[in-house]
Amino acid sequence: MRIQPVMQRELNGYFCSPIAYAVITIFLIVLGIFFSSLTFVPGGEASLRRLVDLMPVILVIFLPILTMRLFAEEFRSGTIETLMTAPVGETDIVLGKFFGALLFYVVMLATTLVYAVIVAAFGSLDVGLLLSTYLGLILLGSLYLSVGLFFSACTRNQIIAVVCSVVLLLIFTFLADFLAMGRTGWLGLLLHHLSIQQHFHDFTRGLVDTNHVVFFLTSTGLFLFLTIKVLETRRWR
Repeated sequence: MRIQPVMQRELNGYFCSPIAYAVITIFLIVLGIFFSSLTFVPGGEASLRRLVDLMPVILVIFLPILTMRLFAEEFRSGTIETLMTAPVGETDIVLGKFFGALLFYVVMLATTLVYAVIVAAFGSLDVGLLLSTYLGLILLGSLYLSVGLFFSACTRNQIIAVVCSVVLLLIFTFLADFLAMGRTGWLGLLLHHLSIQQHFHDFTRGLVDTNHVVFFLTSTGLFLFLTIKVLETRRWR
């Protein structure tokens, strides 16, 4: 597999793109506003809990913006033809783009550690809880990125890719959990299992459950597999 050249290409594209820096800047501004209003207040609890609870809502918007151009722009500009004729397969292309986006997301996420430092300076910081929370955020981000990558491969319109990604992620992050309430039987269990929020919540409480880890890994793998199949279909059009 030749993932590294594609991954390096995407990382260069991110760090040379003003859009990526704009996303990081706005991301930090939004988090800063919530941090100052919910956490860093006189007499308030020295904890990142409230901020972390908002992360799925924030990421469901920001991460599809990061992935919208990965394939859609290639199709629009015609550079996908050059990429497809390079000595790399569809799997290499998809995984290379995915890991490039994931590494950029990890860098973006690492900038939020400044809030943990502030909390540690004014109170006690549970390192174990912090590690499990960031593990959950990485797994959550991986799934969101794979969904965004899939829809970017389905269309050459970046706006459509973002909208489709956000809608699907909103449904499975929040609506599935809402619909599961009060329902019994197999439908209630299915909706509860499909709720991304439910699987992420335990990480924010310091619980690393292998069932949740498997859910995120298999869901991410499913959307990456679907993206590969979409790319293979486009090759033969």
